[in-house]
Amino acid sequence: MAENPTPENPTPEETVVVPIDENTAPAETVVVPITEEKNEEVKDNNEVKEQPKEVVHATTMTTKTVNMKHIMLPLTMLSFLLSLPILFSIIWLLYMRQYDCENLLDLPKLQVGIVIGLTIVFFTSNSVAKFHSRFPMLGLLVVIVPLILMLIVGIGLVGAFDMETRNIPGTPRWIKMEVDDDYNWNDIKSCIYGTTTCKELVIRSYTTKTQDFRSSKLSPIESGCCVPPSSCEMEYVNATFWRKGDVGVDVSNPLGRDCDLWQNDETILCYDCQACKEGFLKLLHGKWRKLGTFLIVMSVLLSGSHLLHFIFTMWEQLQRYQCSK
Repeated sequence: MAENPTPENPTPEETVVVPIDENTAPAETVVVPITEEKNEEVKDNNEVKEQPKEVVHATTMTTKTVNMKHIMLPLTMLSFLLSLPILFSIIWLLYMRQYDCENLLDLPKLQVGIVIGLTIVFFTSNSVAKFHSRFPMLGLLVVIVPLILMLIVGIGLVGAFDMETRNIPGTPRWIKMEVDDDYNWNDIKSCIYGTTTCKELVIRSYTTKTQDFRSSKLSPIESGCCVPPSSCEMEYVNATFWRKGDVGVDVSNPLGRDCDLWQNDETILCYDCQACKEGFLKLLHGKWRKLGTFLIVMSVLLSGSHLLHFIFTMWEQLQRYQCSK
């Protein structure tokens, strides 16, 4: 039996060996070529096997993106929530009534400057939190600079670096220097008298007994300018009238000289006393220290929030770069 002719291109085709009947040709075999349909079927199977790798790659990238969104969204909300106290402080500073005679030291101008600075911080913080993914490095620089300035102002207002900040308005050292100045104090003293604070104290405590008056809570101005120091041990008649005793003046006590300066004349009282200056200083220091503490706390919290924002934004971009390879 004649053999089938050998194909021209035997290499790419697979063959199947079919044994022939032993009675006809025991040692011969027939070569049957596999058709192209077989090769196409194998090729299709290989493509099907390769496709799931791309699907898994895309699924992994999508999962990482979703996980990052779960982190970035709370950070964005955190930055927004931290900016709300700044907004409330702006409203408070704009509509809060100035303390009596505070305008004589030009402190209202400082208050307006702080309002402008807080407004810039509020809008900058929220803008950066919204568009952080587009310009992460630039956004961090834009928001960190005003926050650092806000921190420096806050540190000065609470009284840190006392001598270094003596020329900066609003700091404790600056306020004390301004109040101790005789020219400024004469204006402040006249202003305090013009506010009728002591007259209102007399009317309010007209029927108050000695024991009740001493236990009542007075403002720093009332206790420093309207009544004599407790160390003088004077006898109470009414809020602005006290009988002097035979107690000697304690020279070692900074307020001891106030006992001689006190007069029952409503135009004098203790306006020349050191206690009156201390009361006025205490009033101003309390306000500006609280504001300084607020500025420090908010600058630290917002800086931390935006720094975390920046770190996770860069991490997200790094993951996308790695997944795109």
